[in-house]
Amino acid sequence: MRLSDISDTKTLRAGFPDICRAIKEKETDMEVTEKNRTKYRMPGEFEPHEGCVMIWPERPGSWNYGAREAQKAFVKVAEAIGESENVYMLVSKAQMENAKNQLGNVSGVTLLECETDDAWARDVGATMVLDEKGAVCGVDWQFNAWGGTFDGLYRNWEKDDRVAAFICRTLGCPCLDARPFVLEGGSIHSDGEGTLIVTEACLLSQGRNPQMSREQIEEQLKYWLGVHKIIWLPCGIYQDETNEHVDNVCAFVRPGEVVLAWTEDETDPQYSMSLADLKVLEQETDAKGRKFKIHKLPIPQKPVCLTREDVDGFVFEEGEDEREAGERMAASYVNFYISNGGIILPQFGDENDKRAVEILQKCFPERRIYPIDARAIIVGGGNIHCITQQIPGKISDLDAEKL
Repeated sequence: MRLSDISDTKTLRAGFPDICRAIKEKETDMEVTEKNRTKYRMPGEFEPHEGCVMIWPERPGSWNYGAREAQKAFVKVAEAIGESENVYMLVSKAQMENAKNQLGNVSGVTLLECETDDAWARDVGATMVLDEKGAVCGVDWQFNAWGGTFDGLYRNWEKDDRVAAFICRTLGCPCLDARPFVLEGGSIHSDGEGTLIVTEACLLSQGRNPQMSREQIEEQLKYWLGVHKIIWLPCGIYQDETNEHVDNVCAFVRPGEVVLAWTEDETDPQYSMSLADLKVLEQETDAKGRKFKIHKLPIPQKPVCLTREDVDGFVFEEGEDEREAGERMAASYVNFYISNGGIILPQFGDENDKRAVEILQKCFPERRIYPIDARAIIVGGGNIHCITQQIPGKISDLDAEKL
């Protein structure tokens, strides 16, 4: 099976060994040319959605005290998203009755039974793209818990690694198997017009694709996502255990326009990290040659840290990264979700909560801002964007010409 054959296949599990061999043969000289490249396109998150995928939280090493507060926060997020698009909530068999009780009256939510290792839909779910006819397809990256045996966050991730294929099968869309390339959805942001933003800290980390050069990684991203230019930011958010995913530090508002996590406090470790990103964005242009319009979005004024009470509520399994009292979490207002009708925005009980609402309302005047108390989510290690994964809506033949 050739890499160029992939687009003609509905589900590629049967061809997985052949695909692995094909990619490995090309590791040193892989080149995807315009002639043989199947034309997919990853839409911007601000484009129309059919729906959103979420996963019901329960992992005791991520969600303390039986995930009680986390589940309440997930319900609030689902309620806000469900006002303007469908929500597909993956739920384990053991949690199904509980989820029905809490989500049964929430408009637009469909519960789907699926076993997972955790609830990070952004990273384990399929990355949805459109083919040349505007049909939705799902890219199934290999998932290894943010670093595998090198620096992954838990030892067993087999259930998570099957989620993307389950989503594609359930939604009835083609599943494009990108294995053995390791990637998480939170590590990429697309403008829908050929530009992708990533961080060097994450994509070049030794726990993902250490055998591949930066250029080979770019070729994979260009092939599967239909992008032409990749902007490499040096850093993400301080203490981000995903090796600094881009979705926590920088996001597209629309083509040519981004928000960047920022602090004016030069004593904060985030200051130098955001400054390095700003310098890259100011010097770069996107795939269409546009300079970036940059909105500085403050991080919380006071760092969000775990308390002893927080930590005492976790139950860690062997080989799982453990939390500590006083640990600073990677809290960022950039970790919002763009729904058809709103911006689902994390709030931390901080003096900058209101400022973040005001800035994003100006960035998205056509959308409603939904401020959600998200401390129970950040305690798990991520935030609202991390627990959501959009499904693009069908597009017209005219829109398909963007490919």
